[in-house]
Amino acid sequence: MNRYFVLIIVVLTLVGLFNTRPVLSQEAPDPEVEYLRIKTIAFEGDYATAADAARELVNTFPSYGDARILLGRILAWQKDYFNAAAVIDTLLLSDPDNADALSARRDILIWSKDNAPVSTDIRAGYSFDSFREPYPRFWQLFKAGAGHRFNWGPASAGLNIGNIKIGDPYPANTTELQIEAEAWPRITDKNYAYLAYAYSPGSYFPRHRAAVEVWQILPAGWALSAGLNFYYFDRSAFIAGASVEKYFGKYWLSAKGFIYFKDGGPTTSFYLNARRYFNDTDYVQVTLGTGTAPDESFDVKTDLMRLSANSIRLAYNVSLTHKLIMRIGAGYSREEYAEAIWRNRFEGGVNLIYAIKMK
Repeated sequence: MNRYFVLIIVVLTLVGLFNTRPVLSQEAPDPEVEYLRIKTIAFEGDYATAADAARELVNTFPSYGDARILLGRILAWQKDYFNAAAVIDTLLLSDPDNADALSARRDILIWSKDNAPVSTDIRAGYSFDSFREPYPRFWQLFKAGAGHRFNWGPASAGLNIGNIKIGDPYPANTTELQIEAEAWPRITDKNYAYLAYAYSPGSYFPRHRAAVEVWQILPAGWALSAGLNFYYFDRSAFIAGASVEKYFGKYWLSAKGFIYFKDGGPTTSFYLNARRYFNDTDYVQVTLGTGTAPDESFDVKTDLMRLSANSIRLAYNVSLTHKLIMRIGAGYSREEYAEAIWRNRFEGGVNLIYAIKMK
């Protein structure tokens, strides 16, 4: 009797073991199904649960790129931009051309800037522009102002002091004032703009200067922009511009064209920008340009009369401390100021932004 009872127990145990094997084999989730489940949880706003599940999915399927991108975006939605970028960068190391990863990296960079910890700052800067033909001219600009980050985007206002020194045969030493305001309003998650206005009662600064530019963010790290600049000295001047931009992991490239609507007919210029990011704030940039229309605002009326220029600029943006950011740059132009007559032109400057209030 006992022998039959023991035999029955053994048989039932073996059957149970065999029956559990299919159950155990089903414990590893289907990655696509789990991805969609986590995505739904995240879209419902439960980021903490979604992040934990996304980490587990990444650990279970480390080569599943979509899971890493989803985890990176969820972390960014939680404003953990540093770890979000690290997750995406890990994927880009093995798959540098992953369009979805590049798009996510760009979005994280933009969101981190929109949600920067700085609320209010003070800023100051100095720049110069100089040439010696057909007369020596040295123009220097001192800037002071403040910025604030509103719910709709950052804005700033300031005072500019311009001093121009001109040698013979038209000697002059004049100092003028200009007030200006700028804003970068966010229109939608895929659109933002740049707005600016400046006024000066002087004669070397434009009496009025205004600008508007709108960006459209596209998938895979692409963006387009179009804008218009207006200047009024003793007459009006308009310069239109359009650009295409692209993020490649830690690199940003931009190609931008300008049309300057002169009285004698429109003239054009073209600029290439290449930027290499070291983190979300620090980068080095090189700019190459050719043509008549400048890519920076006019300060001096005589700049309207140049015929052409080939230029190169270098800039370095660096966080000196967690509250202090510095941008330093220099440039050189080979400029045609009269028919077939060229001159050398040099420029440089430094700008500082110091956070006085954090979020």
